[in-house]
Amino acid sequence: MTRFALPLAIATIAVANPLSSAIAAPTPCETVLKDLRVAEATAKLGDADKNKVSELETKGIERCNADDDKRADGFFAQAMKILGK
Repeated sequence: MTRFALPLAIATIAVANPLSSAIAAPTPCETVLKDLRVAEATAKLGDADKNKVSELETKGIERCNADDDKRADGFFAQAMKILGK
C-alpha cells in the first residue's frame, strides 16, 4: 500500500497547485478601483488625506494600465485604509 502513497501524493499536489494559484490571484484592479471610488464619494477627509488618497489612486491606475493588478490592488488597498475601509 505504501507503494501507491507517493504517486497519490504527487497527483494530489499536481491537481491542487493550479487551484491554489487561481484562488490567490489578485482581484481585477478595475473592480478594486470602482470600490475605491465609491468609498471616496462618501468619505469625509482632510486635505492631506485627500491628497494622499488621490496620489495612491493615481499610482494604482498607472499600475492597472500596465496590467500589474497585484501592485495596483496594493495601492488601492492603502487608499482604502486611509478612507477607513
